[in-house]
Amino acid sequence: MSMIKLNVRDMGTLVGLIIIFAVFSFLSPVFFTTPNLLNILQQSSLNAIIALGMTLVIITAGIDLSVGPTAAISAVVGASLMVAGVPVPLAILGALLVGVLTGLFNGVLIAYAGLQPFIVTLGALSLYRALSLIYTGGNPIFGIPADFRSLMNGTLLGIPSSVIIVTVIALVLWIVLTKTPLGEYIFAVGGNEEAARVCSVPVAKTKVTVYVLSGFLSAVAGLILVGRLGAADPTLGNLWELDAIAAAAIGGASLMGGKGSIIGTILGAIILGALRNGLTLLNIQAFYQLLATGIIIIVAMLIDRATRGK
Repeated sequence: MSMIKLNVRDMGTLVGLIIIFAVFSFLSPVFFTTPNLLNILQQSSLNAIIALGMTLVIITAGIDLSVGPTAAISAVVGASLMVAGVPVPLAILGALLVGVLTGLFNGVLIAYAGLQPFIVTLGALSLYRALSLIYTGGNPIFGIPADFRSLMNGTLLGIPSSVIIVTVIALVLWIVLTKTPLGEYIFAVGGNEEAARVCSVPVAKTKVTVYVLSGFLSAVAGLILVGRLGAADPTLGNLWELDAIAAAAIGGASLMGGKGSIIGTILGAIILGALRNGLTLLNIQAFYQLLATGIIIIVAMLIDRATRGK
């Protein structure tokens, strides 16, 4: 039954996306063109990657406010390794390892020390941001190798590499959530933690796993941005956590836990990207874009409440 509700919720999100596309296509002749559609997907890719990790955390009734600073510290470490002459593949692994370690740190404090996810990740937000600033002296890192930039800015059959990366990640996570015991554990922990523990679900390990995945995906997003910009700024990722939570919420994830969808989150990220793109094409000022985003999030929460039968 829950799967039927999930499908209905995803369908509702898809209908919302179609309406947004239809409205902006009518208002702007540029909106529904192949270059602009690819631009929307590329612009949405970073938020989608972060939001996918956030979705896993939210399903377990957690939250990760440190995704932006995690992306930043991972990015500056990876960039510094590249600039120092470390082979690009090893530098990428180094950056990803930093993301994993930050997620592990968060997860251990939450799962084994019994601290609240909001408090832990709020503290980690400041901690990781400070570490990235200290590591770089507050200065951006330039001199990113051309081959890395080409990799992150390349295309395959006309599709931007970042969009391909998101697609692969989403497919893998969809399989994990719907076809593996880990996916069952994630939903069980968020649905009823005590019942999950009674049923021998490894609650602590499951929580640690989702935070590790969130940190890993934050590092991936940070690396993509470094390749796109050709520099690693220790302040990158500012407010990424809000966009990620918004995409997950629009896509049907409930902050109460136990509910979320990979497909819904992707659609949510595209909705935000399309909304901002369309309003920009219409020369709408930025604060109206914030207003529209806020309205969509609130509507999504009302829909979530309605689908829960409350």
